[in-house]
Amino acid sequence: MPLHRRRKSNSSLREDPGHVSSATTDKPVTGKVADAATKIASKIRRTVHWDDLEHWQRDNHFIHTGYRPASGSFTVSYRSLGYIHNETVNIYTHLLPAISSVPFAFYVYEAISTRYESAAHGDVLAFSCFFAGAAFCLGMSSIFHTISNHSHTVARIGNAMDYVGIVGLIAGSFVPSVYYGFYCVPKLQRVYWIMISSIGAGCTVVSIMPRFRNPAWRPFRAGMFVSMGLSAIFPVLHGLSIFGVEQMVKQIGLFWLVLQGALYIIGASIYAARVPERWHPGRFDILGSSHQIFHVLVVLAAVSHLTGLLQAFDYRHSGLALPCLL
Repeated sequence: MPLHRRRKSNSSLREDPGHVSSATTDKPVTGKVADAATKIASKIRRTVHWDDLEHWQRDNHFIHTGYRPASGSFTVSYRSLGYIHNETVNIYTHLLPAISSVPFAFYVYEAISTRYESAAHGDVLAFSCFFAGAAFCLGMSSIFHTISNHSHTVARIGNAMDYVGIVGLIAGSFVPSVYYGFYCVPKLQRVYWIMISSIGAGCTVVSIMPRFRNPAWRPFRAGMFVSMGLSAIFPVLHGLSIFGVEQMVKQIGLFWLVLQGALYIIGASIYAARVPERWHPGRFDILGSSHQIFHVLVVLAAVSHLTGLLQAFDYRHSGLALPCLL
């Protein structure tokens, strides 16, 4: 007996062009209404029920409907950007920020390069690391969720790149934080950059290994990335021991950094627990699922981190910071 009742009206993989055209020509008086209705109907027919999925497409059994059938075509997969399914929110919550991050990065470059005479190439490189990591992460995520219905092989590769993108975001975020947090201690900058880069490389290797891409490893993957995020606590604690809380709030944007970490942890926990769809299976198929919430919190975490970086930049170059002794 299937896990869920099949919904035959949702499981058709092909449209009937003849039926659509007859609906629009038989009723010329209400042509616009009929045309709109057939478009909606065709979009509904493009999605299928959990029971109709290929085995490799099954990941979250609390999501019942709105799935795209296996396409076997990149073109068909990208056409799904034009209609609503249960990956639509996942795609656009990261696609739009990924696209907008490019012009916004140039805007920030123009702002920081001319704001203070003391601004240097190091500041530009620090912000470049952040924007590169953010754009890469969000871009890989949106691409993966778009092509995830292509085939088993493509879905596995896309999923691996999705996780590699998360590594890029975390590493790209903390490189500039270490830059401003230890602005006057270049030796510690290098130590922590090497540490974060090494951990990121390890997470990347684990992400691309096939055994860890199985849905059964979901909690492990989530915990792995939480651990990578928590590894950034070491330079923060070190900075607190050297400079104190008040100073770190100013020179590293400590409040915003802590908020970023909290958002990551909350998002990863929700993602691993699969709530709220676990509590009400089928209710959050299109909007409000755990993965979608995770996506939104990732973007908010990136915004929080950027806010802290801008605060740290202003403090360092506004004349409020003490000059480096060395």
